[in-house]
Amino acid sequence: MTNPPEASRASDLAAFLDHTLLKADATRADLQKLCDEARAHGFASVCVNGANVPVCKGILEGSGVMTVAVVGFPLGAMSTAAKAFEARDAVLRGADEIDMVLNIGAMKSGDLDTVLADIREVVRAAAPSRVKVILETGFLTRDEKIAACTLCRTAGAHFVKTSTGFGPGGATVEDVALMRSVVGDALGVKASGGVRTADDARAMIAAGATRLGTSASVAIISGASKEPGPAKGY
Repeated sequence: MTNPPEASRASDLAAFLDHTLLKADATRADLQKLCDEARAHGFASVCVNGANVPVCKGILEGSGVMTVAVVGFPLGAMSTAAKAFEARDAVLRGADEIDMVLNIGAMKSGDLDTVLADIREVVRAAAPSRVKVILETGFLTRDEKIAACTLCRTAGAHFVKTSTGFGPGGATVEDVALMRSVVGDALGVKASGGVRTADDARAMIAAGATRLGTSASVAIISGASKEPGPAKGY
């Protein structure tokens, strides 16, 4: 997988950013603003809940900005069949990429066959759209992170991703570097959760991230900072 160009200026970071809005109370006006910002700044994508894919896809038509849908979000505890259906439906509605949540309980139980099958079925259901697998690294030991990355590669996923932004921890430079070391150049690595400044973004890219998920995209490329709000999320 080819790495994006190095970002020396804050504005150069735009191509790395999945501009994210996953709040339960997101309105049509919020989605319009999200997409307008993504189009204006040239972000890689907008990342939204499945129900909002058609709205964003329509707004972004002709812009070159992708629409990404989350699947099994944020717990990863849905059945494989439910995740596969959700992924297939999102792609039919226009999703260019799928960000699915790993079966964390199965991973913690050492049930690697279930984890592998879960990812593989979503990858099949989402084709030809690409799939990122959210490991929710805050729940996992180092060995579990390594095993999860290996399973993602075996299952045909296209990216490994750190966090939902709703779990016990967000992206860390150490986790991104570890994930990159396991997947090599075969998969992308997405850092998400707590990426709020241009310095945060550059640190993640230096560690091996090829995509960044954040709701602070505009602040990042403007060189400003975004203070964490009261609610969890990107």
